Amino acid sequence: MRTVLLALACMFMASHSHAISRYDIQSMSCAQVQSVLRNERAAILRYRSARSGVPLYGRYVHSGAACEMGQRAERRYVPAADNSRCEVRECIYNDNTSFR
Repeated sequence: MRTVLLALACMFMASHSHAISRYDIQSMSCAQVQSVLRNERAAILRYRSARSGVPLYGRYVHSGAACEMGQRAERRYVPAADNSRCEVRECIYNDNTSFR
């Protein structure tokens, strides 16, 4: 009985974990990018640097609720197909240097 309960608990935990989606946003509108983040809470967004053309990517979120403990969501801008400054949020670690 104990083994069955342990197996069920492991299956339950495994069913709630999933891979984060990745999107190449250069062909997406800003509204589509924001919709992805709203629906999935977090995603890896890939795009090219406007200055050098180097591929860039990052984990962006819909709100601070998708950040880990000790992090907060800060406003960032990424280039979408229709808007070079599409507003998104990125989790950053809180700066605790003011408490020293």
